[in-house]
Amino acid sequence: MDMLDPVFLARIQFAFTIAFHIIFPGLSIGLAAYLAVLEALWLKTKNDIYLSAFKYWIKIFSLIFGMGVVSGIVMSYQFGTNWSVFSDKTGPILGPLMGYEVLSAFFLEAGFLGVMLFGMNKVGKKLHFFATLMVAIGTLSSAFWILSVNSWMQTPTGYEINEVGQFVAKDWFEVVFNPSFPYRLTHMVIAAFLSTAFLVGGTAAWHLLKDKTNPIARLMFSMAMWMATIVAPIQVLVGDLHGLNTYKHQPAKVAAMEGNFDTQKGAPLILFGIANEDEEKMEYTIEIPKLTSLIITHDLDGELVGLKEWPKDERPPVNMVFWSFRIMVAIGVGMVLIGFFSLYLRFRKRLYDSNLLKRAALIFTPAGVVATIAGWIVTEVGRQPYTVYGLLKTADSASPLELPAVATSLALFIIVYLLVFGAGIYYCLKLMKRTPKLEERDVKTGIPRRAAGITPIAALKTQDGGKGDD
Repeated sequence: MDMLDPVFLARIQFAFTIAFHIIFPGLSIGLAAYLAVLEALWLKTKNDIYLSAFKYWIKIFSLIFGMGVVSGIVMSYQFGTNWSVFSDKTGPILGPLMGYEVLSAFFLEAGFLGVMLFGMNKVGKKLHFFATLMVAIGTLSSAFWILSVNSWMQTPTGYEINEVGQFVAKDWFEVVFNPSFPYRLTHMVIAAFLSTAFLVGGTAAWHLLKDKTNPIARLMFSMAMWMATIVAPIQVLVGDLHGLNTYKHQPAKVAAMEGNFDTQKGAPLILFGIANEDEEKMEYTIEIPKLTSLIITHDLDGELVGLKEWPKDERPPVNMVFWSFRIMVAIGVGMVLIGFFSLYLRFRKRLYDSNLLKRAALIFTPAGVVATIAGWIVTEVGRQPYTVYGLLKTADSASPLELPAVATSLALFIIVYLLVFGAGIYYCLKLMKRTPKLEERDVKTGIPRRAAGITPIAALKTQDGGKGDD
């Protein structure tokens, strides 16, 4: 690929912006659900430890949510600037789907976000919990529509091409629920939950290493480890099903993921290696015989299609897909091991005593985010050279822009993103370094003083019949 090709620079710009963007919606999905669970437990048990954890994470959530909105708007504009041909040809299908995401998910999030952030002592506990629940549902709905859009680009169905070369919907049900959509949606939502679990667990581990008696840090750590124990193995199973679906619909992508150039029976699992795409072979490999055939076909001697079945200009870049896939899988295996180790320590009643587990959790704090980015590289780079798989090539999707225009916008994006989102991430880290503290209760009323802005005076009014204690 020519580094001075405007299309290549446009791809780099989109990859750069989506790598930033995907961090924030993923964590928003997980944190919104986590906050809803914490508030539900507080309402059910009346135990202020859940409220204290809720208050600790809600500021972080609001900042991450805001950065996700801003980075998402920027990405939308790129469809009209760098990828106008793609927008024109796919607009009749992708436009309505993205519109549904705004009308349903984003409006739901935005409509209840203010109540969630500032309304606990104004609208009552039950209505506030309803607002938190709506924000959580909104983030999940957003994932539904965006994953439907992306999945249709990977496995297009339910369309026809009109007289001017545009994709138009013939069956909206087939468009939305295309063959890869259920697997991608499930895989992505679980990835969001795991990313959040290890963000919470790593933050708690940081505080427990300084004070293992901190009750809120212990709560956060325990909940995060439960999520790792239960959900990480489920993600492995979902990933396997997703891989089988991908092999059925995008076999070239799987061949690149496995570094498999030759069609062969009993294909080995290549743990490590470097692809020599000119000579069409993997070099410096470490292999396990027949394991890839067993994983993909469930038969030790199953036949796997190799990359040589496609012309060189229709193959994805092998090394990037191959290594991104291994990074994602390695992190997933690490999460499973941490989950099982925590379960062992929990049964021995030593969950909070093991510094090894705490340090492992601390190291894995950004692991979910890294795995998500690696997974998206596999997904997006693996479908190259197409934007709509098998139908519309990337080179035919770009706007007719000159090199200086694309290069200038790319440079500006890098500078602005590093400044703006770098500052936002830095502030998030500062918030996570705060020591979690239990809410102080007013002596007369017994109500937490700092619960969502409740002051002792407001608490007295609440006891006299105000709305703050529904």
